[in-house]
Amino acid sequence: MKRLIIIAAAAENNALGKDNDLVWHLPDDFKRFKALTTGHKIIMGRKTLESFPKALPNREHIAITRDTNYTPKFPCTVVHSLEQAIDLVGDHETAFIIGGGEIYKQSMAVATDIELSRVHDTFEADTFFPEIDEKYWSLVQEEHHPKDDRHQYAFTYLTYSKK
Repeated sequence: MKRLIIIAAAAENNALGKDNDLVWHLPDDFKRFKALTTGHKIIMGRKTLESFPKALPNREHIAITRDTNYTPKFPCTVVHSLEQAIDLVGDHETAFIIGGGEIYKQSMAVATDIELSRVHDTFEADTFFPEIDEKYWSLVQEEHHPKDDRHQYAFTYLTYSKK
């Protein structure tokens, strides 16, 4: 079965970022993102793709844009809808949906799992993560990460599966 996993870090107020950038720096969360997504396809919107200085190593990038003339700044697959992106994922493959806000919203109906790092604070933002409706999602794992000298904020890894 095809697995489509939404992966995100969002604040208590669902803030994801501002001005196409994250509003916190959490090294262990980056490490977990890398460990989970390496070797898989990553699906993202154009703005998320453009927020990267270069391609993330050992991952196949699939960027979604409405612009039919879009030229990415590094080699990747460009599609024009979430459905086209999902069609590129094989029946026994896992792909990660890595943002941004609009792509997360569209993918809530088709995702099989959510890996959410809940940052325990609120932030001013211009991009937000959608609400997780517990009618459709079960929290299956939870792991708290305290604030420390490398992490300005405490956060919790939350793993959800579609009911």
